Amino acid sequence: MSLNAVRAPRTTPAAPATAPRPRLEPVASPAARRKPKLMYALVALGGAVAIGAAQIGLSLAITQDSFTLAGLSSQQRELDLRTQALQEDLTGLSSPQALASSAAGLGMIVAGSPSYLRLSDGAVFGAGTGSGWASTVDPNGSGAVSNSLLSSQAAGGAEATATDDEAEAASQAEQLPPAITDGLPSPTTR
Repeated sequence: MSLNAVRAPRTTPAAPATAPRPRLEPVASPAARRKPKLMYALVALGGAVAIGAAQIGLSLAITQDSFTLAGLSSQQRELDLRTQALQEDLTGLSSPQALASSAAGLGMIVAGSPSYLRLSDGAVFGAGTGSGWASTVDPNGSGAVSNSLLSSQAAGGAEATATDDEAEAASQAEQLPPAITDGLPSPTTR
């Protein structure tokens, strides 16, 4: 058999059906634009203003805090200096020399030799006699070495009441070496 007999007859395909095209017509008037919603614009503008105000407020708060911190730091430095000055005054007032001068000013005396009391039987060891009216140590005598921490006190232990001119003269005198009138201070030896 032949190949032609087996083949189906050839037909030409039909042209596809096309939809009719819409006709273009000129527009008589443009389409009406929709008005933007006023509420959306106000919310956006209010949000921007709120963010700006918050930033300005935070900047002012941070700036104010830095001024406050600087003021407190300055105050802390002043208090530290005052504390240091008061500590130096306390050290000078609690020195043995100041205590001895204050005791001598109050009429207290240093006895020659100490006496001890034994509590178990009441025995007294040492001289066992009271001290006289004269002290064996003179803390304000010619052999006393001046204490630079006690420069603001008078010799009797009371605070000196100096005017500004006297205070200035005293500060200048502190810078100079002490005058030697009675010779060099030295202990008495035998």
